[in-house]
Amino acid sequence: MIKRLEDERLINIDMLMQSCCGRRILAYLDAYGTSYDFCRFYISGDSGVILLINSTMIIYGDDFDPDELKSFSEMNMPFRIEGSCTALDMIRNLEQYKVLHRTMFQLVGGNDCDVDQKDINFTPSLDDVYDILHEGFPNLNDYPLWLTDTSHRVRRGISSVITYNDTTTASLMYDINGYVLVGQVATRAASRGNGYARRFLKWLANYLESHGKISYLYALDVRESFYREIGFKEIESQYVLERISDNTESEMKGKLQ
Repeated sequence: MIKRLEDERLINIDMLMQSCCGRRILAYLDAYGTSYDFCRFYISGDSGVILLINSTMIIYGDDFDPDELKSFSEMNMPFRIEGSCTALDMIRNLEQYKVLHRTMFQLVGGNDCDVDQKDINFTPSLDDVYDILHEGFPNLNDYPLWLTDTSHRVRRGISSVITYNDTTTASLMYDINGYVLVGQVATRAASRGNGYARRFLKWLANYLESHGKISYLYALDVRESFYREIGFKEIESQYVLERISDNTESEMKGKLQ
């Protein structure tokens, strides 16, 4: 039975630590606890955990009744559903959702990085970051919501945002036990094609490795070749479910996520 988590002590932290999906859930649990309606946690059986954060649902484990998980998903209708392949297989045929393939990459550094660190900003204006992101993520259209969540996680030391040359940005979504998830990578539209993202990500890989971190990022099909060319290591093939939009242009741009 899926039930809302009210006492975070009931979460098996060691269990969630074992995967990127679990660590994402832990990062939000650390950021918000269990008392906010926009960030809700649910448990099922001994090892099933669900996070609903704004318009995303993340599922950990496979201890779910398929019919109950399907009903739960249809009731909440998040924009994107991510999680373990076993759990997603239970709801893969949800109406109004499409299947998007993605690959997990491990960031790998190297000697071919020519970034001057003076062009790196570890404390950029979040307004400037949003301006960059919104050009590449058209579904990221709720500025107050993004700002509230991002600034909160940054203040709590759970996440950090970095920019390069005021044109490219990436977020460290969490840093837990030396494991880092990199996300929200984007470059201003007017500056694309100049190699900024490539140089920045190679620098970021070197930077994180020099601090003893193991870092990962997710890429949908349209971006996979880019990360292979950089030299990042393919770790795992996955898929996500995304709610079908009536806006074709938005759908196509959304694939850049």
